[in-house]
Amino acid sequence: MKFKSALSGILALTTSKLQASKRGNLQLTRRGCPILRAKFQGLYPQTLTYERREGWAGLVASASLATAFVLAVIGLAGCRLDMHVQPKYLPEQPTGFFHDGRSERPLLPGTVARGQLRLDDLLYTGTENGQLANRFPFPITQADLQRGRERYNIFCTPCHGYSGMGNGMIVQRGFPHPPSFHVDRLRAAPVGHFFDVMTSGFGEMYSYSSRVTPEDRWRIAAYIRVLQLSEHSSIQDLPADEKQKLTQRQMAQGQSR
Repeated sequence: MKFKSALSGILALTTSKLQASKRGNLQLTRRGCPILRAKFQGLYPQTLTYERREGWAGLVASASLATAFVLAVIGLAGCRLDMHVQPKYLPEQPTGFFHDGRSERPLLPGTVARGQLRLDDLLYTGTENGQLANRFPFPITQADLQRGRERYNIFCTPCHGYSGMGNGMIVQRGFPHPPSFHVDRLRAAPVGHFFDVMTSGFGEMYSYSSRVTPEDRWRIAAYIRVLQLSEHSSIQDLPADEKQKLTQRQMAQGQSR
């Protein structure tokens, strides 16, 4: 539509100039029409001045120049049509080709997105043989615990608090109080329980499956176990080398007194 409007304007301008050439001088300079000025400056750097022409000679020269200009515009416009007018359907654009009128086709049954084939029930559901699992799907390392602590501090502390007591900041401002991770019921719960709650939600807590990856949910569950152990551990729970270091430290503090 823009091209047709421009072409109509050029033809109208050419007609008016041809009529003016019969009456007097025809001068096209850099101070003339903006459209012609931009094109002529690229084609003819010098000022275009047409002296008074009588009869058909002036009309033929002006018509030839206008024809050349129109053909140049058509050629330039044709270079971009193939890229701007493509044979495709836009999202949710209707079509009469299919019986349901939709251009998007429904997925075939059993279709799985690339990289989303989840065959490991333990990793992705937290269950084994239909029961909540009490083991992790991969070995938990120090790096996993650090990652779990980071994710816990971001997603869990607003409600559960940094120590897992359930006294997070929004709880202090009136949100329902979640149970403490240190009650006997949750200390005895299988680790798959925490993964399942993060995946599906529980009570006032909504699902975090769209916010936290399955691997990070397991890391958070591992860090929850660390919090539970920190509140209910004794010296007998320490490894032998750590127990020896603690004993030596206590002896050194006793001697310094």
